[in-house]
This record gives sequence, C-alpha cells and structure tokens, in this order.
Amino acid sequence: MNNDQRDNEFDPRARTREIRAEFAARGDVIGWFEALYTEAAGDNTKIPWGDLVPNPYLRAWAESTGLKGDGRKALVIGCGLGDDAKYLYDLGFKVTAFDVSPTAIEWAKRIHSDTDIKFENANLFDPSRDWIGAFDFVLEVYTIQPLPLDLRPKVVDAISAFVGDDGELLVVTRGREDDVEPDELPWPMSRKDLSRFESNGLVQTDFVQMPGEEDEPPRFVVTYRRNSMPE
Repeated sequence: MNNDQRDNEFDPRARTREIRAEFAARGDVIGWFEALYTEAAGDNTKIPWGDLVPNPYLRAWAESTGLKGDGRKALVIGCGLGDDAKYLYDLGFKVTAFDVSPTAIEWAKRIHSDTDIKFENANLFDPSRDWIGAFDFVLEVYTIQPLPLDLRPKVVDAISAFVGDDGELLVVTRGREDDVEPDELPWPMSRKDLSRFESNGLVQTDFVQMPGEEDEPPRFVVTYRRNSMPE
C-alpha cells in the first residue's frame, strides 16, 4: 500500500475517537484536543470539523434571522480553526475566540491573519475573569458534546457565565430525545440537558430543529437571552 492509498483511507472521526480514548484512559478529558491538532500537522482534513467554512446550521440561522453584529462583542467557545469566528467577524461583531489547544489557536491566527479577531488559548473552566458577563453574543457549536457526560452541567454553567445583561447565547448541537441514551461520541444533547442554561438565568427565546445530514441526528439550534437586572 502506498502513501496515497493510506491517506485516502484515513478516517479523521475514527482517529479522533482513538486519541480521545487514549487520553480518557489516563484520566485526561481535555488533552486530546491538543494531541489531535498537533498530529494533524497543518492538514485540516485530519480534523473532523476542520472544513474551513462556517457551520451550515449557524449560517442558516443567521441568514433566517438577519443577524448583524453592529459592533457588538461576541465570544466563540472552542473556536478550533476559527471558521465561525470569521463568519461573525464578517457580520460586524468584535470577536474574541478561544480554544484549549494552543496549536489550534496558532493555526487560526495564521488562517485569519487579515482580521483583528482576538484568538486566545484558554480553558473553559479557567477563563479570563474579564470575560465573565462581558459579551453581547456567545456562540457554542458542538463543543459541549465531545466532553464527558458527567461534566455536562459544569460545561453549561461555564458557558452561561459569559453572557452579559441583555446578551444572547446561540447553541448549535446534535439533538436527541430525553429518553434516548447517547451511545457514541460526540454525545448529542437533549432538551433536558439544554434546560440547564435556564437554570443559569437565561431565557430560551427560540428553538429550531433542523434535519441532520445523511444518517446524522437532527440539529437543535437554540437561542437564549439574559434579561438585564432592574436597577
């Protein structure tokens, strides 16, 4: 078998699951992100989500709602190579985007060097204190799903904390029914899982279910708002 044949048979999703399992076996639930980006060595086709285009469900929602930044401050959670961050930037947001992988952040900076997007290497569970309650628009696309299910409440709490008064949160996730147990990475979210955002003082303002591609589960595109506290 020559190198071209091996490359053609490479399955980035299967390899991602292998790397994640290796790290999970040693009790590290986050380190596999950096390992994945490092192993990819600049080849975005080896990153399952490295399409170099914005998420299609984000784009569909944004176009249907006429989303505009108008100079508002946006935060992108787990930005990867920065495709969604660039999309929000083009819509007129002042964008900060972070990822736990330093390699991903350096890669994103190179790709989007013609922008002033602030790409930061940061851990969701230990963010800059300046980010808490600081953003008008927070975007979460698929970053909750690959983390262990027992961390899900903590992840939702951490994401919720970034939304400022009168700020908005958009969540794009693979969806499942409440009574269906997730059995494969990435683990879809249920409405019950999502209700944790409301426990953090956010109000659900819209819920859209979009069909997944081929054999993929449906996508839930959910918006929340944090109402400002009366003075």
